[in-house]
Amino acid sequence: MNFFRFNLAAIITLILVGCNKDEEIIDGDWEPDPPVLGYEVMEYIPAPGQYINDIVTGFDNINTQEEACEYATQRFYKNLYVSLGAWGGYIIVKFDQSVENTGDYDFAIGSNSFTTSNEPGIVWVMQDENHNGKADDTWYELRGSHFGEEGYERNYWVKYSRPEAKSDTPWIDSNGETGLIYWVGNYHSQDFYYPNWIKEDSYTLYGSRLPQQAIQNPETGEWTNLPFDWGYADNMGLDFLESYHFNRFKISDAVTADNLHIDIPHIDFIKVQTAINGSAGWLGENSTEITGFFILN
Repeated sequence: MNFFRFNLAAIITLILVGCNKDEEIIDGDWEPDPPVLGYEVMEYIPAPGQYINDIVTGFDNINTQEEACEYATQRFYKNLYVSLGAWGGYIIVKFDQSVENTGDYDFAIGSNSFTTSNEPGIVWVMQDENHNGKADDTWYELRGSHFGEEGYERNYWVKYSRPEAKSDTPWIDSNGETGLIYWVGNYHSQDFYYPNWIKEDSYTLYGSRLPQQAIQNPETGEWTNLPFDWGYADNMGLDFLESYHFNRFKISDAVTADNLHIDIPHIDFIKVQTAINGSAGWLGENSTEITGFFILN
């Protein structure tokens, strides 16, 4: 994945110098420098979903984890969204420099959220304590506004099973509940919403869960996915900066597996994971979508 060095002043200057009020490029020979890479995609394991394997969202015979990571990388280069699928689907990125804990907003995550469509993802951080460049140390969840509240659940898991072609994908969770990721062929007609590069006939995803926030207007039938207050990706909460379309995060919000605050001096890895196991009627499953990662400090 590409890690763009985020510089508000530079972007504002570029906008002012490069275009006039009619959006006409003043210097036709000018081309921007390519984005500076500062992170890489280490792992991309989405849950099944209507955007997975779909050529409309850029998938093209992706059959290995390496190809999946390259797919995500190229999407981020173009500022296009990467879908994490239904509950538990995740992506892990590694920075080429440690991100310091300032006690304020330290990094940001872009998304495709809008007023009526919030599909929150829980964010996890890790420090490369053993200095081996692998995400094999301890993950710490970043506490959001609904942490510990009604409907929030830690140590949750969902097991997805491979379906027949053009069929719904079944799942069972840690509470014994079962359900389906519905195949909606009139919108997304690929044979499988189950990731092509997952070779096993089933796989299990682990993490934390937020409650469903979808409501339907009884008069129009339209669905709205409501936001949480703060602390989640793809969520138009108080930490959402609309001018750049990203959510901001504080490393100082990290908590341990025992729900205790922990003071991490810096981080090297970020994981984003779809947080809601639910759907919004004909819109389909809640699936976190993200467009990139940015250092703020």
